[in-house]
Amino acid sequence: MGGTVKTSVFALGALLLLALLVDTDGSTPNELCKSTGMGPYDYSQALCMSYLFYEAQRSGPLPSNQRVTWRKDSALGDGSDVGLNLQGGYYDAGDFVKFGFPMAFTATFLSWGLIDFAEGQKAAGQLEYGRAAVKWATDYFLKAHSGHFELYGQVGDGYADHAYWGRPEEMTMARPAFKITTGAPGSDLAGEAAAALAAASIVFKSADPTYSSKCLTAAKELYDFADQHRQTYDTSIPQAADFYKSWSGYGDELCWAALWLARATGDNSYLSKARKHWDEFNLQESGLAFSWDDKKPGVYALYTMLDSDTLFRNTFSKYLSNLRNNAQYTPGGLVYIDQWGSNRHAANVAFLGLMGAKLGIDADANRQFGEKQINYLLGSNGRSFVVGFGNNPPQKPHHRSSSCPDMPQTCDYSALDNPGPNPQVLYGALVGGPDQNDQYVDDRHDYVKNEVACDYNAGFTAALGAMVENHYSK
Repeated sequence: MGGTVKTSVFALGALLLLALLVDTDGSTPNELCKSTGMGPYDYSQALCMSYLFYEAQRSGPLPSNQRVTWRKDSALGDGSDVGLNLQGGYYDAGDFVKFGFPMAFTATFLSWGLIDFAEGQKAAGQLEYGRAAVKWATDYFLKAHSGHFELYGQVGDGYADHAYWGRPEEMTMARPAFKITTGAPGSDLAGEAAAALAAASIVFKSADPTYSSKCLTAAKELYDFADQHRQTYDTSIPQAADFYKSWSGYGDELCWAALWLARATGDNSYLSKARKHWDEFNLQESGLAFSWDDKKPGVYALYTMLDSDTLFRNTFSKYLSNLRNNAQYTPGGLVYIDQWGSNRHAANVAFLGLMGAKLGIDADANRQFGEKQINYLLGSNGRSFVVGFGNNPPQKPHHRSSSCPDMPQTCDYSALDNPGPNPQVLYGALVGGPDQNDQYVDDRHDYVKNEVACDYNAGFTAALGAMVENHYSK
């Protein structure tokens, strides 16, 4: 198709979806995310629901346009133990800790989808909701960046938090705040926060130039902090080690952050810095996972976009080929990288496949790979893995707040044991996923297969934008 025809198709798609997503006051989530008739799966509806999931994960004082109305203001005292306002950000998963490392990766990934598949986001009528999802995280990181070389990386204690089953609005346990400093640094955490803010600066460059500039300034400071004071963050914040230990080290985050800054600024000195990190940490050697811990495959994609050296394009091509041809797959076709969040891993690499296709790397094969993975999550193997979406979706995710009945009814551990569906439908949440044989049971007690998390939805959300874009461009 010619560019004019594509533009008109995107515009028509956006108008049709915006007509469905008018005045949201008093609407229920399934009314907000109406079916659009798209096939074989309604990627636009799924994308809409995924952003609703992020609203359900919000911490702090909620805005007047909050659409998930069973959630209320919570954790308003965050930061009070250190004399700061650390309200906001996202609860990590089914629990209520704010873990900065995976939250920052979530923000980076959501921004990436908004930047490179903006037409799909627009066609789905979700661009503004996507920006709001990113901003809820970056507003928090701007507050958490409390000094030039200082960043609060966690609020809440994982063990105290996990001893509680109830609503975030009613929790009373202490929520201590933990930071990294020059004396106790965290290069991976600071680097990922820098990447998140740099990517967000691109998202908001036209929509809100002042905010974009604020994000970029903080991103530069945090990258310098990460590079000049090197240490893994879980050494400095040991309270994170049992939950989000930085297994891959910090070299990948240093390179990742430098590349996002190169993209945000157009300053080639950041490309030079990225190359130094590439060489120093031997980033050309990678496994299959792309996750909150390991950014190397994402580095390959970004480098392919930003640097003409064929080394990077060839490395990305080799990675994608290995993923398609040598990874383990379930009988139903899910690329199986790890039992923890098997769906999340599949969604993350599906996005890389779709990104590779957009960059012209084995375009048909990589597009088909990405589409097959997303279709599996949406139901191609007989059931949906997205709460509230499609055929036989999960009804009992391991998620505290949605397991609670309407206020003022009591919510405690009896909600965990409730044999029925969660009283609140956690629209759009991608559950952990099946085992290597496609086996999955919708069991609230099974936190391996049935928990949800902000980072679980991040690559999925970005990939859905690509799926919408590809649908309208055919």
